[in-house]
Amino acid sequence: MTLDKLPVGEQAIITAVGGAGALRLRLLDMGVIPRTKVTVTRRAPMGDPIELSIRGYRLSLRLEDAKSVEVEQTV
Repeated sequence: MTLDKLPVGEQAIITAVGGAGALRLRLLDMGVIPRTKVTVTRRAPMGDPIELSIRGYRLSLRLEDAKSVEVEQTV
């Protein structure tokens, strides 16, 4: 599953960060790295962007960028 499909309030673990070049490096620099827990805290009224809770801070990502992050939903 990709991060853009994770429902609000659900927690997952990042399994892979895709993308090419600058996008991938920017995500990694922001702490979006494999084996990190992430929770979708809310979505904008039109659905884009989404707000994530990751590594003790809040991060907003566009859906297009979130599509390149693979996650595994935790129970």
